[in-house]
Amino acid sequence: MTALVIAEHDNQSIKGATLNTVTAAAACGGDVHVLVAGHNAAAAAQAAAQIAGVTKVLHADAPAFEHGLAEPVAAQVVALAGDYSHLVFPATAAGKNVAPRVAALLDMGQVSDVTKVLAADTFERPIYAGNAIATVQTADAVKVLTVRTTGFDPAAASGGSAGVETVTAAADPGLSSFEGSEIAKNDRPELTAAKIIVSGGRAMASSEKFNDVLTPLADKLGAALGASRAAVDAGYAPNDWQVGQTGKIVAPQLYIACGISGAIQHLAGMKDSKVIVAINKDPEAPIFSVADYGLEADLFVAVPELVKALG
Repeated sequence: MTALVIAEHDNQSIKGATLNTVTAAAACGGDVHVLVAGHNAAAAAQAAAQIAGVTKVLHADAPAFEHGLAEPVAAQVVALAGDYSHLVFPATAAGKNVAPRVAALLDMGQVSDVTKVLAADTFERPIYAGNAIATVQTADAVKVLTVRTTGFDPAAASGGSAGVETVTAAADPGLSSFEGSEIAKNDRPELTAAKIIVSGGRAMASSEKFNDVLTPLADKLGAALGASRAAVDAGYAPNDWQVGQTGKIVAPQLYIACGISGAIQHLAGMKDSKVIVAINKDPEAPIFSVADYGLEADLFVAVPELVKALG
């Protein structure tokens, strides 16, 4: 029984979500192999070989893989699937794009958003915005899984010594082509990998106040900035800051929620944070039910005072 982890990478380095996915794959039992499908991605393959617990890295190199398009990557995974009992993807935008295509091409079911491995064929996953946990057992010959990375500790990025094997690149199905990308520049930590997150809600009232009040606190703490869906929909914060069921699932060491009421879809995205601090002037706000520390106060007074106290 061997699991294949489909690595997320930028052709030079391995992204953090892959480390959590390796831990999940190891819990399935048996060996863990990692597929690095990219273009001129030898450096990423070598980085994958250093991950603790990985026994082999498969390196498929072709121009079609350069930008991680779902169709050619899915074709590559399907070409290798016969040798594996589990195909494991991180439940990121990229993983969610490829995994369903692989499951459909193999005519297998998919178990999505796995947060715990109970046995090689049995998994836990959240349903109803995280308010219930379903136990799912699958009899499929090949288990296609997406893994909620916040549910698993990351494997060590160094200490491994896996061999790198070059595999023949699958033919590009020609169903999609890369036209260009517009990447948002951000000096802050990536939201899903940040150890500290400062988030704002609809109570911020404007994008100017959002930046004026929360940015100094994030700067002091070296934190990423997040937002509730209400704040994003109102135009106070960009889409890629959205935390929640329809945004990004995060589990930082410290999550500071400012002016966020705590709608169920937002809680689903951050309630696994190690320490949650809520600042809200509404004593009935649902956010207080999950907060480790709650401050009933006007955030426009409390946050500047907190910044000042931090020196």
